[in-house]
Amino acid sequence: MKKIIKTFSLLFASLFLLTACSDNQTPQLNTHYSELANDVSDLVTQPVVEVFSLTCGHCLQMEKFIPEIEEGIGQPIGKIHVTFNESAQAAALFYYAAAMQSPSGKPDQGMMTALFNVYHASGDLSKEQTQQNLVSAFQARGMTSPYELSEAQQQQLFSQVHKAQQITGKAMINSVPTFVVNGKYMVITSAHNDLPSIISTINYLVKKDNANNV
Repeated sequence: MKKIIKTFSLLFASLFLLTACSDNQTPQLNTHYSELANDVSDLVTQPVVEVFSLTCGHCLQMEKFIPEIEEGIGQPIGKIHVTFNESAQAAALFYYAAAMQSPSGKPDQGMMTALFNVYHASGDLSKEQTQQNLVSAFQARGMTSPYELSEAQQQQLFSQVHKAQQITGKAMINSVPTFVVNGKYMVITSAHNDLPSIISTINYLVKKDNANNV
């Protein structure tokens, strides 16, 4: 009898530990992710988008892992360049000028690396030198820089920047890099210790929202 009780006790303890582990692995609201101040699903067409800035050092580091995150979630990640200060607004013009000239609607990895490298080049560059290096990045890839766009292209560029302003303003995003899922949730990247945990949270939010819509 004592043997049976001991066996059941061990089984119960094992189940408790498994449940505890399962609970700990579930992303928590306001810890691993938050709900956006306002739903922006009417403005965001892709399920998962990265919100970033070319001027952000942490965004530069995150950019290296985007392909791995895309593989982990099984879908491409869109991009939204923030415009919440003057330097980010200027960088957004270069990002969207490249995006609108890219077949996929966002710059490829090579162009993204080139743009980030200009903004994070070692040494003190003047504003004129930075702009020239940005123009060179466009010219090297057969693209037209923001300074040389036609009037129609300028209108397209301003439209994309305006949309980015609407998204970041309506969602009240003031910290990057982050990921917005289904226009409703924002991943708190600083609360994650590694890349797999970020991937896990994104997948959780995608499935969570899909389950709610069934």
